[in-house]
Formats: sequence, C-alpha cells, structure tokens
Amino acid sequence: MEQKQAFSNRLVLTDRRYLQVDGVEHVGNFNEKEITLDTNMGFLTLRGEGLHITQLNLESGNLVVEGKINFMEFTDGKGSGGFRGKGMLNRIFK
Repeated sequence: MEQKQAFSNRLVLTDRRYLQVDGVEHVGNFNEKEITLDTNMGFLTLRGEGLHITQLNLESGNLVVEGKINFMEFTDGKGSGGFRGKGMLNRIFK
C-alpha cells in the first residue's frame, strides 16, 4: 500500500514574476496563460502571461513558475473547481 507523503503548503511570490510552491501533488493543465495544480490544501489556479514551469519535483512536492503572475486562486479539493476526475478530453476541450 502506497502512503502519501505529507508536504507543507507554502507559496512564495517574488515581484509577481517568480513563484515557489511547496505541497504540489499533481500538475493539471499548463500553458503560458494558465497553470492548474493539485496541492495538499486544495486546487490552485495560476493565471498570467509567459508562465513557464522551470522546476518540478513531485516526490518532494516542489514547483517553480516564472512569468508574470496576475491571478492565484485556491479552491477546495471537494468542489467542482478541481480538475481531477475529469477525462482527458474534457480537459482539452474545456
């Protein structure tokens, strides 16, 4: 039986251009305008311009995003705002 490692949840935003996120469990959609993440505290949506994931380590739960970040929103993992459980075609044609 696989045990889920407990991560702390931390976001560090520097000058709206560099974001470090701890507690990442899964990366959903990502492009230059939007990144969706599943964290240990719920779903996180990032929106902006020129967004790039420059570092990702799901074993340790760490992610680094660079680009202009205009919007960050957490939604509860139980709500409909998350992306887990949706089929791949639903995510592509959202």
